[in-house]
Amino acid sequence: MSKKSHDSEPNLKGTLISVFAVGIIIVVMWFAVYGLYVAR
Repeated sequence: MSKKSHDSEPNLKGTLISVFAVGIIIVVMWFAVYGLYVAR
């Protein structure tokens, strides 16, 4: 049972990295759209 809690930590770390990656992609897309809007 205690081994299961140790296995969940890397999964949570990977999830956190994935969430940050998706967030960074969304922010970059917003800046790209804003840049196109300002350039018009």
